Amino acid sequence: MNIAGRAISRNTPPYIIAELGVNHDGDADRAVEMTRAAALAGAHAVKLQLFTAEGLMSRASALAGYQAAAGERDPRAMLRRLELDESAMRRVVHEAHAGGVRAIVTVFSLELVPLAASLGFDAFKTASPDIVHRPLLEALARTGLPLIVSTGASTMPEVQRAMDWLGFARERLCFLQCVSSYPTPEDGAQLAGITALLAQLGVPIGYSDHTASEGPIAADAVALGACVLEKHMTHSRAALGPDHAASLEPLQLSNYARVAALAFIRRFAGEPLSPRLAVLASAPSKGVQPIEHDVRRVSRQSIVLRRGVVAGEAITADNIAFKRPGYGLAPWTLDRVVGMLASHNLEPDEPLTASDLAPAPSLSGSGSRAPLSA
Repeated sequence: MNIAGRAISRNTPPYIIAELGVNHDGDADRAVEMTRAAALAGAHAVKLQLFTAEGLMSRASALAGYQAAAGERDPRAMLRRLELDESAMRRVVHEAHAGGVRAIVTVFSLELVPLAASLGFDAFKTASPDIVHRPLLEALARTGLPLIVSTGASTMPEVQRAMDWLGFARERLCFLQCVSSYPTPEDGAQLAGITALLAQLGVPIGYSDHTASEGPIAADAVALGACVLEKHMTHSRAALGPDHAASLEPLQLSNYARVAALAFIRRFAGEPLSPRLAVLASAPSKGVQPIEHDVRRVSRQSIVLRRGVVAGEAITADNIAFKRPGYGLAPWTLDRVVGMLASHNLEPDEPLTASDLAPAPSLSGSGSRAPLSA
């Protein structure tokens, strides 16, 4: 994998991504300031999130537990407050490039891919919940830019399925082991997932670190073969908002990058793994932990309707969108859903479920479609 001329592999020093996420609090000036700080801290790239509240959240959306614990009350209101518009995104990309670092963006909605592709980003990323969002994954990969795929709260079969979808872009892919819990306790970091992904996928593997660790987890991840480290950065861990407490301030991020670089030097020099890490390396494991179930449920996306339909009406592709939460039919089932009939009157902006749909008469008994499931 290569991002703007920088090769990324197990044989190169770890690529540090400062995840600004929503820690700019929706303030474009703060996002620019944080970009400067990330560059000074030694990050190789900064990362933003591109979304709109209305495009991502259906009316059935709910807060994740960590968001509610941070004082949030309404998921759509939270996201509206944290959006960055096109102008702000362009400012951050310009500031990143001026400071000698790259700019990456996580795109959350299919309809935002053309905009994202026009903003000058050096690579794209998908959030862990979108491991089931085949239309989004494929659209981003088809832009020709590098794509980083996060795998928190997912099973190995789900990860392998996404890899199969994206096989046409293999040389531009990197997958990240991740635990979708904010913050992740250090004893729940599931670093054995790194070795599991390395053994399974045959592409560069990194680690998206949601622990509060300022270095030890980074060192362990690099020792096990991670070549990309993503870490949330904030202007203040004491700030109000959903992600600040699980993030590092710039000085802490600088130490994190230093620890990661030293761990790479030790691994490159052939230093053996500690007994503890040797156990993880010999027993690769990738799965969904109990602490991830909440985020998996509320943050995956489902198929929803743009407008209501009446019983017996066919579901058409132009009437479909993808929004949170994830208890409905997953985006990857799109081809199976289009052409089916509404089993009863269906409201817009609500996750579709298998019970909402019936096969069209021409398909009844044909056996040509697999059963629908979320």
